[in-house]
Amino acid sequence: MSNSFARIIQAESADPAPGAQPAPILPELCAPEWTVVVPLKPAVRGKSRLGGADEGLVRAIGLDTVAAASAAAAVARVIVVTSDADTTATIAGWDRVEVVADQGGGLNAAIAQGMADAGEGVPRAALLGDLPGLRSDELTAALTQAAGQERAVVPDAEGTGSTLVTARAGTPWASAFGAGSYTAHLGLGCVALSVDAAAGLRRDVDTLPQLHAISALVGDHTHAAMTTGVAEPPPQRGHR
Repeated sequence: MSNSFARIIQAESADPAPGAQPAPILPELCAPEWTVVVPLKPAVRGKSRLGGADEGLVRAIGLDTVAAASAAAAVARVIVVTSDADTTATIAGWDRVEVVADQGGGLNAAIAQGMADAGEGVPRAALLGDLPGLRSDELTAALTQAAGQERAVVPDAEGTGSTLVTARAGTPWASAFGAGSYTAHLGLGCVALSVDAAAGLRRDVDTLPQLHAISALVGDHTHAAMTTGVAEPPPQRGHR
């Protein structure tokens, strides 16, 4: 890998989540090497969490998460674990993205399924699929921090859940997404990464008010679904 990719990522926040021990900021290579697993529920199920929102909007949130992850400079491969046929059809052919059919069993089982496909010989990350405001540079910065840690975690904006969990190459995968997952991940030995609480990487969307609160941050698919009811971005907007 070329030294031209080397950079020092500075901490993005002076406001660490409760209990966080920020990872040291080390010079790391930003050539694409990470495999990111994104679990996506079928939109018909996911919409129940958004107060009965249209399936197209729920699907758009996942598409924007995958689009941002696949555009991140540190990411070589994105594995989407889903049983949603429309999502699978939409992302077919996207660069660096592949789909694994979700066999059921819940969120952590879906992630473990993707991790088995990724293999243990590469650095891996599990990224929640409800981050419509995610920016690819935020993800690259977080993964660059995580490269110096055996395991790492990014908390959600409230500091109780988790949006990103990582493992260095050679480290067995473990995750504990669910209620109180941030504390659970710290208990698994994850080091908290320093990411600004306002960043899209920490703003997962569980309710419509949460979505509207970050409407200025959302990606193309979500923007289109919020304004026109169609998840396809209009021609004048492009992926970030």
